[in-house]
Amino acid sequence: MTESAAAMNRRREVRTVAASMIGTAIEFYDFSIYGAAASLVFSHLFFPDVSDFVGTLLSLSTFAIAFVARPIGAAVFGHFGDRVGRKGTLFVTLMLMGVATVGIGLLPTYSQIGVWAPILLVFLRLVQGFSLGGEQSGAMLMSVESARDKRRGMFGAFVNSGAGWGLLFANLAFLAMSQLSTEAFQSWGWRVPFLLSAVLVVVGLYIRLRLEESPEFEQVKKVGEVRKLPLVEVFQTNWRQVALLAFGLMASGVSYYIAIVYSLSYGVNILGQSNGTMLSLVLCMTVLMITLVPFIGWLSDRWGMESRRRIFIGSSVALMATSFIWFSLLQTRQYGLMLLGFVILFVAYCANIAVTPTFFALAFPARVRYSGMAIGFTLGTVIGASIAPLVATAVQGATGSWVGVAAYMSGAALLAAVAGLLLREHVPVGAPRRSVADEGESVSA
Repeated sequence: MTESAAAMNRRREVRTVAASMIGTAIEFYDFSIYGAAASLVFSHLFFPDVSDFVGTLLSLSTFAIAFVARPIGAAVFGHFGDRVGRKGTLFVTLMLMGVATVGIGLLPTYSQIGVWAPILLVFLRLVQGFSLGGEQSGAMLMSVESARDKRRGMFGAFVNSGAGWGLLFANLAFLAMSQLSTEAFQSWGWRVPFLLSAVLVVVGLYIRLRLEESPEFEQVKKVGEVRKLPLVEVFQTNWRQVALLAFGLMASGVSYYIAIVYSLSYGVNILGQSNGTMLSLVLCMTVLMITLVPFIGWLSDRWGMESRRRIFIGSSVALMATSFIWFSLLQTRQYGLMLLGFVILFVAYCANIAVTPTFFALAFPARVRYSGMAIGFTLGTVIGASIAPLVATAVQGATGSWVGVAAYMSGAALLAAVAGLLLREHVPVGAPRRSVADEGESVSA
C-alpha cells in the first residue's frame, strides 16, 4: 500500500469512528434525558392522580417500555444494515431518535390533554426504543469494521464512550435546569433538554452523510455474500452467539441504568439528597467514562485479542462486588464517600463496556453481523437494562432495604461472567484479506 493510500485509510478510519461516536452520543443524550425526566418530573406531570411511589413506578415503566420496541428495531435495522448497508441504516436511526425526542419536549401534560398525555408519551418513547434498537450495535460494528486489526479495540471502545458524552450533556442540561424554581422547572424547564436535541441531530446527520460505507460490507457485496434474509441465518447458525451476547450485557446494562436512573429517585426520596447533588454525582461519572473507556480499549489492542475476553470476564466478576460497595457508601450521605462509591462502580463498568464492541462484533460473520449484534444487544437490554430501574424500585419498596437491589445487580454480573467464559472472538475483521465465505459461524467455547 502506498503512503498516500495508507494516509487515506487512516483518515477514513478517523472519520468513521468520530461519526459513530458522535451519533452514539446524540442517541444516548436523547435516551438519557428521558431517564432523568422520568425520575425527576414525569410522575407529577403525566401521572398526577396517584401516590408519589406509584407515580414514580409508572414513570419508570414508561422508561422501560422503550426497550419493548428495541428488538423490533433491531430486526428491521439489522436486516437493512446487512442487506443495504451500514451507512444509510445509521442515518435513519439517528433521524428517528431526534424526531421522537423533540416530540417529547413539545408534548402537552396530563393537566392539558388528560389521558392522551401519557399515551403520546409512551408512543414517542417506543419510537426512541425502535431507533436505538438499530443504532447502538450498528455504530459499534461500523467503527470496528473500518479499523485496522491493531486499532479495532480502541476504536470500538471510543464509540462506546459516546454513551458517556451523551450522558454528560444530558445531565449538564438537567443540572442547569434544576437551578430553576420548582414551578419553572415543571412548567417549561424540563422541556429544554429535549428541544436542544434538534440542534445535535442536525449536526450528527450532516456528519453521517459524509461517511463511506463499511469496507467489510463492501467486501460482502463484492464476493456475493449478501443474504436475502440475514435474520433467518442468524437464528439458524448463530443463535448461540446471540444468546451469549444477550446474557453478557446483563452486568453493564443493569449496573448502568440503576446507577444513572434509579439512583436519582433513590437519592432524593430515600437518602434525602437534592436533585442537584445526585445529578452532579452522575455527571462526574460521565467524565470517568469518557476518559477511561477508550484507554482500556487501547490497552486491549496492545495486550492482544484474548485480553478482551479476560477483561470482560474480570470486570463482570468485579461488578458482583462493587454493587454492595456502592450502596454502602451511598448510605453515608457524605458527598465525598458517595462519589467514591460511584467511582468504584464505574471503573469496573468502564472496563466491561470498553471491550464489548469488538469482543461481541467478532463473534459473528460479516454477512450477518449487523443482525446478530442488533438482536443480541437488544435482547440483553430487554432482559437486563430495561427493567433494572423498575425492579430496583419494586425491590426497595417491598423490602425497605438496598441489599436486595445490590444482590440483583450482583446476580446480573454473574450471568455476564458465565457468558464471557463461553463466548470467544473467532471472526477476523480483515475481510479484504480473507474471503467472507471462510469466516466461521460457530462459537468455539
